[in-house]
Amino acid sequence: MLIQLRTAIVTLLLLTLLTGVAYPIAVTGIAKLAFASRANGSLVVRNGRVVGSHLIGQSFDDPKYFWGRISATSPMPYNASASSGSNLGPSNSALVDPSKARVDALRAADPTNRAPIPIDLVTASASGLDPHISPSAAHYQVPRVARIRGLDEARLQALVDALTEPPDFVLIGEPRVNVLELNLALDGLK
Repeated sequence: MLIQLRTAIVTLLLLTLLTGVAYPIAVTGIAKLAFASRANGSLVVRNGRVVGSHLIGQSFDDPKYFWGRISATSPMPYNASASSGSNLGPSNSALVDPSKARVDALRAADPTNRAPIPIDLVTASASGLDPHISPSAAHYQVPRVARIRGLDEARLQALVDALTEPPDFVLIGEPRVNVLELNLALDGLK
């Protein structure tokens, strides 16, 4: 009985060290060597200061900036620890009300823009953290941002086009624009 107990304890300790310490250290080390930026959170650094991540959206609601998708996380927008689907149906007010509020906010921020609002500006992604919008959602916002900042619309259209990322591996997904990168480039315009 003591031999079996000792064998079980030694096995538990060895497997704990192997799977709980050695394996995570090895995987983290390999990831940091092979994919340094992604393994560290794909952080966006400007002037020596972290301003966000390429992978997690941020809340922009100032009309002088491009706005991203609605965040479905709580208790605050873009809360990475609360990422999940909502499973809310189309008749649930918790799903409908934020979309209506976003439509109202977009119309109030740019009352002269009567173009149809792209769907990704009024809905959340499955994770609630998506940092991207479609090129059409970015182009929809160009007149507002150009007017408020006193910039030429064609110049902003070109900026959106320049920052539009193609589908991954040319086949997977849709073209997209990272809102944080777009707003940082916007702030860098003279």
